[in-house]
Amino acid sequence: MVTKRSITHLSYEIIGFAIKVHKELGPGLLESVYEKCLKYELEKNGFKVEQQVSVPIV
Repeated sequence: MVTKRSITHLSYEIIGFAIKVHKELGPGLLESVYEKCLKYELEKNGFKVEQQVSVPIV
């Protein structure tokens, strides 16, 4: 069951990995570089990741 608490915890985890990637690489790189590195970190830590998923807008 998805709860507000579980979503908050998930958000903190993902943001933490994003911060880790940015601290390691530093500023000034293309967004695609950060995206690939974040995907790697998330998958390394057990997350299933899909990139650039199309979302239909009605």
